[in-house]
Amino acid sequence: MTSRRALHFVFKVGNRFQTTHFFRDVLGMKVLRHEEFEEGCKAACNGPYDGKWSKTMVGFGPEDDHFVAELTYNYGIGDYKLGNDFMGITLASSQAVKNARKLEWPLSEVAEGVFETEAPGGYKFCLQDRIPPQSDPVLKVTLAVSDLQKSVNYWSDLLGMNIYEQDEEKQRALLGYAENQCKLELQGIKGSVDHAAAFGRIAFSCPQRELPDLEALMRRKNQTILTPLVSLDTPGKATVQVVILADPDGHEICFVGDEAFRELSKMDPEGNKLLDDDPSISVKK
Repeated sequence: MTSRRALHFVFKVGNRFQTTHFFRDVLGMKVLRHEEFEEGCKAACNGPYDGKWSKTMVGFGPEDDHFVAELTYNYGIGDYKLGNDFMGITLASSQAVKNARKLEWPLSEVAEGVFETEAPGGYKFCLQDRIPPQSDPVLKVTLAVSDLQKSVNYWSDLLGMNIYEQDEEKQRALLGYAENQCKLELQGIKGSVDHAAAFGRIAFSCPQRELPDLEALMRRKNQTILTPLVSLDTPGKATVQVVILADPDGHEICFVGDEAFRELSKMDPEGNKLLDDDPSISVKK
């Protein structure tokens, strides 16, 4: 499955000003594009909300070869209750650690050269104080699972991921589509996974021709399909096709046709301006 790649993780954000401050000024990411929508997404990209919303993509580089964050802002919703489903994103960046210290952003050292911090809304990030081992500083996304082996089987057997590490004692596994891509870490927990209202979504791309087969496979295996194959429009940009799935613990998974997504996700040099010119971003509290 070398033709598949990890794209982004979707965060619902209640305070767009504080959140973009964290991603830009603390982590050091760039605004890659900013888009406004008048009504809810057909694939529930913005969650179960029908009103006006925006999408801001931020990352350390172009979406073609970097794993990025999608900041979804639903107008009029100021906060979302967190569950125990999202356990954090790990990135290697000495600069991010320096930025956090300079801005007096709270850091907690959990091991030598390893710091935990939180984005507005309570989303956890793990910062490694070192030079990135690859071109993209984002190393892994960690999700909680209730049955490690069942989840590993789902992600490897059905979605075609490689298993890079698996530790039964620590109840963790590391999977991915390629060595040089952001990995998915599955961490076993006791009890059930609670997604609450802040639940996110992880996105991957595959050749567009594979989408119908992927959906058919999930139907044959009696797996959850949240949104069957559908086309999504972005005003003035490429139309993409997606299938939205859910793993055994209900983690939402988006697969999008790679060819059109590369067109849609081209970096917009006006992204920062579009974001900062929006009236809601000027509201700091």
